[in-house]
Amino acid sequence: MREGLQTDKLKSIYHRVAKRYDLEHTILTALSDQRGRELVVANTVKEGNNVLDCGSGTGSTALLAARKIGTQGKITLFDLSADMLELAKAKLQDEGLGERATFQTGDMTQLPFESNTFDVVLSTYSLCPLYDPAKGALELLRVTKPGGKIGAAHSIDPTNPVTKLIGNWIESVAWRIPSLSMGCRAVTVLPALQQAGGKVVMNKIIGVPFWPFVVFVIEKRS
Repeated sequence: MREGLQTDKLKSIYHRVAKRYDLEHTILTALSDQRGRELVVANTVKEGNNVLDCGSGTGSTALLAARKIGTQGKITLFDLSADMLELAKAKLQDEGLGERATFQTGDMTQLPFESNTFDVVLSTYSLCPLYDPAKGALELLRVTKPGGKIGAAHSIDPTNPVTKLIGNWIESVAWRIPSLSMGCRAVTVLPALQQAGGKVVMNKIIGVPFWPFVVFVIEKRS
């Protein structure tokens, strides 16, 4: 696995790309990024839930979740980048959902929340850039209530050896342009979550052949 970028470097990158992130990510993933968000939210979030969207970025996933939780639910958008959160706040306010949401900046590997706090924790394309993605994933599990769910999507290596070779070459080129790669690379976190007691209830592969995503749902055992 390629070594991740340091936190300060990531923050600088997302400061620069915030306003074009949605368009750039959509193009680079050939529209599959939104499908991943929809799958995650559809299989986790229910009306009245207390939701954490971790690494929420510009709020595309949070917007889907905020529509589902209803007036009795609430959602916390947490991200490293204040610039990304400002765009997320505008999205939710434009749809009249701002009152359901709170916004907070910080590091996903050191979440400032008590254990067993949230009914649902979401992470879409936010584990990929972390310097220690397994540690970030375990933080998601920690703050999830027993019986609650984690829904995540992140980059993985292609399974076909030839496709993997080509995909790794593409990644090596993109990695030289931080504003293009945005620090994202293929990671693996499911084993860490399972070893910590998470139960896999959904596991799908989506995306383009050279840049696939895994979309999964983990239930935290009671």
